[in-house]
Amino acid sequence: MIPRVRGAAAWFFIVLSTVIVFSILVKLGFWQLERGEQKQQWQAALSERQASAEFDYSQLLALPKTENPTGFRLTTQATPAMQHIFLLDNQVLDRQVGYLAYQVFEISPTQPWLLVELGFVAGEYDRAVLPSIEPVNQPLELKGRVYQKESNPMSSQLMAESGWPKRIQNLNLEQLSLLIDHPLASSVLQPSNLPNDTLPHPWQPIPLSAQKHQGYAVQWFSMAGVFGFIMLYLLFRKLKQ
Repeated sequence: MIPRVRGAAAWFFIVLSTVIVFSILVKLGFWQLERGEQKQQWQAALSERQASAEFDYSQLLALPKTENPTGFRLTTQATPAMQHIFLLDNQVLDRQVGYLAYQVFEISPTQPWLLVELGFVAGEYDRAVLPSIEPVNQPLELKGRVYQKESNPMSSQLMAESGWPKRIQNLNLEQLSLLIDHPLASSVLQPSNLPNDTLPHPWQPIPLSAQKHQGYAVQWFSMAGVFGFIMLYLLFRKLKQ
């Protein structure tokens, strides 16, 4: 009697585990489909912003803090607030590892400073050697589009190194403003009219496209289907025996 009870308990555990694992795989597939739909809506919103009228700096600052300003176009008069360069580490462009270079600009004495992207620069084989970037040294009218990087839940700390140019690990604008002892706008400008600009400006406002999320959904559904088929086959064989 006891072996039968143990056998029934074991089969109950196997069936329950199968249902749980299968449900998790299917749920992950639907989650990826939902993320893909969100990315499609976000892409449509970005296209609308690119076609909308340009903002001035005051309009950009007036946006609600809950709204991601990525994709809005901006035109503003700016003066370099610092000649120092910040280098955002671990950037990849065309399979080449390097940095995104940034410089801080002042728009007006009473407003937060604006972080401006100078472009992508390849890194050296020796990480102790940092690339040399020529800063902008004169006032100019900046035009471009703004973006706000999504925070990395695993690592969002600035982790600024000593010396200049200053290598940083994340674009944490709050910590960067503490470092330079001046408020910064919550978004970054990617300009389209820097003088003597020879550096590329990668634009990737959406880390994963809707198509990739849909591809991941197919993978999760396929895994659920294969797992369910194998478990049903094993159950059928057991019952047949």
